[in-house]
Amino acid sequence: MSRYNYEESKKIAAENYQFAAVIMAAVRQADSINFEKLKAAFPEICEELQARYDAPGGLLPGEHKPEATDEP
Repeated sequence: MSRYNYEESKKIAAENYQFAAVIMAAVRQADSINFEKLKAAFPEICEELQARYDAPGGLLPGEHKPEATDEP
């Protein structure tokens, strides 16, 4: 790792993303070794990411597309 990574992490943290969203983003960018580490540490988040990836529009059964006024 590097100071650059540290500084970038501060920018990401300043955006105040939800924890699961940050983990999902990390999983999407992970190489195979780090993917397995994340999957072991956060199996539920990885399973949801895969389910949403496979689902049309990322919507799971019973969900509807949020309207512009819906909160995330």
